[in-house]
Amino acid sequence: LSTKYLPEWQDCSSIAHHDGCAEWCFDDERADLRIEDALAYFNDNFGSSSRFKSSAEHEAQFDVVIMDCLDPNDDHPFAKVLYTDDGYISSLYGALTDDGILVVQVGEAAEIDDAADENGSFENRSTMIKMLDAIGFKSIHIYEESHCQFGAPWTTLIAFKDVETRKRWYRSSAAVELDLSRRILPTKDGKTSLRYFDGATMKSYQMPSRAFEDNYCRQQDKPEECAEKVRFGNVEEVNVSSAYSPVFERHFA
Repeated sequence: LSTKYLPEWQDCSSIAHHDGCAEWCFDDERADLRIEDALAYFNDNFGSSSRFKSSAEHEAQFDVVIMDCLDPNDDHPFAKVLYTDDGYISSLYGALTDDGILVVQVGEAAEIDDAADENGSFENRSTMIKMLDAIGFKSIHIYEESHCQFGAPWTTLIAFKDVETRKRWYRSSAAVELDLSRRILPTKDGKTSLRYFDGATMKSYQMPSRAFEDNYCRQQDKPEECAEKVRFGNVEEVNVSSAYSPVFERHFA
């Protein structure tokens, strides 16, 4: 179906001349395409009660897991499961290597006057962040992307299982450009295959928006770092109790 109705989403023809690559991305010899129930896959293989936990059939852990399914504010029972189910969230953590990274599409970006996520239509987003923090992720970030053509900026959550991995998030634009030149396959015409991403774009992702900072500080249990003297004063040290703190990211990172 995707080859017929969404060809532009799977088109790798510009890099198909490289060894192992193919015109259709999923035909690349490096791809292991599976069409199955992803939630059941993670629960069965990486959940606390995994039936394969001590068998040879246990799947290898991932360096990166990307979740892009329903939006957290969708009025559908399955959306709530994806963003708030204890077993599933635990299985995502278990599916990652010790320095693994979780990437989650978390819906439309907050606006400056929005209520705290926990009190509005994005309650599931708020719940997921708190669960990721509680289960052990060491650093959690949200960035906005305006090239998605959805009519509004969209947001992506990045959760680092190891705090050392977080350092790569704050690399300079030049360091990112160097990595891209080394790792991204050039197209047939010699140009980059990345349409919207470069070192400068990565730099813009590092700073969460003021809207998300204000949204975070409107929680009923206001975090300590949201105090005026911390956000707009000259405080050299601040106690941050959560792996997710746009206040810390904006003022101290």
